[in-house]
Amino acid sequence: MENKEIGIYIHIPFCKKKCDYCDFISFSNKDKKIEEYINAIIKEIEQQKIKSKITTIYIGGGTPSYIDSKYIKEIIAEIKKKNVDSNAEITIEVNPGTITKNKLDDYKEVGINRLSIGLQVTQNELLKQIGRIHDFEQFLETYEMARKFGFNNINIDLMLGLPNQRIKDLRESLEKIIELNPEHISVYSLIVEEGTPIANKIKTGELILPEEDLERNMYWYVKNTLELNGYRHYEISNFAKPGYESRHNMNCWNQKEYIGIGIAAHSYRDITRYSNTEDLSEYIKNVKNGHFERNRIIHEIQKEDDTKREHMILGLRQINGISISKFKEKFGENPIYTFRNELKKLTEEKLIIVDDNNIKLSNKGLDFANIVWEEFIK
Repeated sequence: MENKEIGIYIHIPFCKKKCDYCDFISFSNKDKKIEEYINAIIKEIEQQKIKSKITTIYIGGGTPSYIDSKYIKEIIAEIKKKNVDSNAEITIEVNPGTITKNKLDDYKEVGINRLSIGLQVTQNELLKQIGRIHDFEQFLETYEMARKFGFNNINIDLMLGLPNQRIKDLRESLEKIIELNPEHISVYSLIVEEGTPIANKIKTGELILPEEDLERNMYWYVKNTLELNGYRHYEISNFAKPGYESRHNMNCWNQKEYIGIGIAAHSYRDITRYSNTEDLSEYIKNVKNGHFERNRIIHEIQKEDDTKREHMILGLRQINGISISKFKEKFGENPIYTFRNELKKLTEEKLIIVDDNNIKLSNKGLDFANIVWEEFIK
C-alpha cells in the first residue's frame, strides 16, 4: 500500500567552489553539464509514478543557488504536475555569494517557502580557513534580501568544533544569529572526512582540531543558549521556533517515504532503501536512454525486524525520543519488550531515559548518541 504522504529530494551537485571539509557528491568544475543534468532530472521526475500526496520538496546540493534559477523553476513546475499538497513545504539550500534578487524572485514565484542558508560561522578568518566562498557581510546581505522578498521561514547552518574556533567565537556567532531571529538553526560538529583538503591539513598539523571536551562544551553552550532564546531543540542537530521544525527532515526521521532525484540521491519506498549512481556522466547517459533502473543501487529491502530497529535509531535522533504507544500502533508490540536487552544495557549506562510513554536520550546520551544507535544495528 502507498503511503498517504511522500517527500521529494532533488540533488543539485554543482558549486562555485567546493568547501575544504565537504565530502558530498558535488563538483565545482562541471558547469558545462548543468543544462544536460537538469534535463535528466526533469525526465526522472516525469517517469516517477507517485500516487501519494507530495507534502515536502527539498532541493539540496552542492549549491542549488549557484545554478540559474530558471532551472529551479523548471524542476518545481515538473514536480507540480504530480499530486503536490497546496500546503507543501518547499525548501532550497542557498549559499551567500551565489544569490541575486532575480533568483529570490524566481524562487518565490515558483512557490519555494523555506530557505536554508549556509553560514557556518560569523568570523571571516574562520570562513576562509574552511574554504567558504563568502564572508559574513555577504551572508547578512543574503539574509536581509530574503526577508525583503517575504521569506518567513529561514534556516541558518552553523558549525562547531572547527580548527582554531574558540568558545568566544561561538558565542559571538550565536549572538549575531539570534539577533537576526531566524525560524530555524541547524548546528553541526565538523566531521573530518578522509581525503578532504581539511583532513590533509589536519594530518600535516597545519590545522589543529579542538579537544573533544571543548567540542562537547560548545555543543552544550549552543543548546542552552538557543533554548533560553525560544528555540526548541527537537533533533540532535536542529533547533526551531515552535511550529517551524523542518517537515521534510521530520518525515524522514519518522520513517515516511521519500524519493531522491538526481545523482547520489537516496530514496525510501516500499520498505526499500536505494540510491542513484554517483557518476554524473553515467546518470545522464542512462536517463537519456530511458534506462532509469541502471542508475539505481539497492541498499536494503527491509524485513520487519530491520524496520523496527531503524525506527529506534531514527526515533532516538529526536529529542522527544520514541513514543511507546506509536511503536505499538505501528508494529503491534511493545518496544520495551522487543528491545529489552538493548534498553536494559543503555538504561544502566545512563544513556537513555524510559518513562511511561517515551524512550529518549539522556543528557549523557546526547554526548554519546553514536553508542546508543549502535545498539540497534544488527
